[in-house]
Amino acid sequence: MSDFADQARAPREGEQLDAGVVGAWLKGRVPGLTGECLIRQFPGGSSNLTYHVQVGGRDMVLRRPPFGRIARTANDMLREARILQRLRPVFPYVPTVIAIGDDESVMGAGFYVMERIEGIIPRRDFPAGMAVTPALARQLCERLLDVLIELHSIDYRAAGLGDLGRPEGYVRRQVEGWSRRYTDAMTPDAPDCSDIMQWLADRQPAEVRHCVVHNDYRFDNVVLDPADPRRIIGVLDWEMAALGDPLMELGTVLCMWTQADDPPEAQLSRQQPTTLPGMMTRAEVMEYYCRKTGLSMDHYDFYRVYGLFRMAGIIQQIYYRYFHGQTRDPRFASLVTFLKFLVDTSRNQIRNSSL
Repeated sequence: MSDFADQARAPREGEQLDAGVVGAWLKGRVPGLTGECLIRQFPGGSSNLTYHVQVGGRDMVLRRPPFGRIARTANDMLREARILQRLRPVFPYVPTVIAIGDDESVMGAGFYVMERIEGIIPRRDFPAGMAVTPALARQLCERLLDVLIELHSIDYRAAGLGDLGRPEGYVRRQVEGWSRRYTDAMTPDAPDCSDIMQWLADRQPAEVRHCVVHNDYRFDNVVLDPADPRRIIGVLDWEMAALGDPLMELGTVLCMWTQADDPPEAQLSRQQPTTLPGMMTRAEVMEYYCRKTGLSMDHYDFYRVYGLFRMAGIIQQIYYRYFHGQTRDPRFASLVTFLKFLVDTSRNQIRNSSL
């Protein structure tokens, strides 16, 4: 299975880093580091940028914010690095942080460098040639959810994570925050979502409990063991982690879970291999999580619409940078089409809701 491990490529146009600067900075902070610095870029991700850095014989990963305009509270690499440092002792899937770059003169933004967890990352599709039977697909779904439940079960106070954020009022802050971010990132071709924002504001459920939430949990943010792909050996991309309501997180998981019978618009924007035979449906994901945790999705429509609208907010922030020429990544050209699909799906869910 080692041939299926995730590989970096030449950096995209406009997203190159100065290998001389990065190498010198690392050598000044990591004892015994010698040799030429080589930098390549991992292909996934549409927000923060992730690079494979090699200095001598050591493999590392560098994370930095995107180039161009970003939301004030988004893409905070220093916060993400500190979260990893706090979580590592109680959640072994978290990579070890090697060095934190809080001097923006190095590359114009805060960044950090962590160990590389080499393995298989299930992106839109599994690597070519990798056989995924229905039985393996089911096992992967269960393991993905088991690790999420493990995260949600951490005693964050005992782990010293009580200052990760304010847990009380999380639902309200998420609704208000994503409404504000969407409005702030509006472009002339983006749909008005004031009706969705108002529906969410009027139907907020009580918070069931508080825990550490990843807030971008999906297959393409986990690393599978190349020797046994049933094992998850890493969980990546912690930029939006917080203390919050686990059912709000489940809502975001469900909104990104494309299943085989979804319409063509959903299939075109699919980011995970969740349409393969054996993969769970959204209903099965919800049933498995609730059965394992004892929680109930009585307000499913709210969590589903929240997840969809939150994704619309993320997409619009990214599309804003493309619309204004702050990134040249060609993947972003069609994001407005996906955005309109998310908005239409949200409105359909609202029309059919009994809440």
